[in-house]
Amino acid sequence: MTSHTEAEIVSQPSCWRRAVANVPAGALPRHGERVAVVGCGTSWFIAMAYAALRERAGHGETDAFAASEAPSGRSYDRVLALTRSGTTTEVLELLGQTTTKTTAITADQETPIMRAADEVVVLDYADERSVVQTRFATTQLALLRASLGEDLTQAIEDAERAVTAPLPDELVKAEQFSFLGAGWTVGLAQEAALKMREASRSWTEAYPAMEYRHGPISIAGPGRVTWMLGTAPTGLRAQVEQAGGTFVESGLDPMAELIRAQRVAVARAFAQQLNPDEPMHLTRSVILSP
Repeated sequence: MTSHTEAEIVSQPSCWRRAVANVPAGALPRHGERVAVVGCGTSWFIAMAYAALRERAGHGETDAFAASEAPSGRSYDRVLALTRSGTTTEVLELLGQTTTKTTAITADQETPIMRAADEVVVLDYADERSVVQTRFATTQLALLRASLGEDLTQAIEDAERAVTAPLPDELVKAEQFSFLGAGWTVGLAQEAALKMREASRSWTEAYPAMEYRHGPISIAGPGRVTWMLGTAPTGLRAQVEQAGGTFVESGLDPMAELIRAQRVAVARAFAQQLNPDEPMHLTRSVILSP
């Protein structure tokens, strides 16, 4: 029987196609605006990726914050809130306290975020039954990448390969994972590590790729995986392999490579007789009591 998480992972290419074909006019950050992007958990990591992409594309200064850590008193033209559930306490509190123009991206139009934000983009077709976010996270990033003028044709083709490609047994059985990224993929590396923790309770870490040599590489060794999302720094593979570790790097678009990490997380969950749809100690949304 296929889990909800597996079905949602496989549906990502079609969700991305729909997102890039329906970029809303006016609701998303405009060229030249100074933007703060906020979220919690997965949404924070997607915010990190988008912020780096937007600045790289020359669209304007863009900062990413966990909603609970967003600084007060800093001037922005727009706050963009990412929230699958539309009910996360820290996000709603932040939107309720700011006088800055706000936009939210959510999956559920029957939630408080519809009233809390000035403008809302609803990706209900990417909503999920599982607690663990997969397709909503990547679909909103596909939408945001398209809004910056990116052509995601190759990314979608890579995703189609990623959802069906065989998974190496050494990844399913590995002891430890270190996910690495550079620029916008630092957020994706953090997200890959989070998926591995949530779904399979695996020992995972995440770092900017150039920082990996500054201490974390000491963990590399037999049965341990260093997994690059994007292009690895020169010489890093050789150093990891010299230590006896496994180095993973592909030519896939980093969002498609994230799909591979999601699939490994689910496979590891099943290998440990865990239910990836119901990760331990987690709920779909963190709603705090007053």
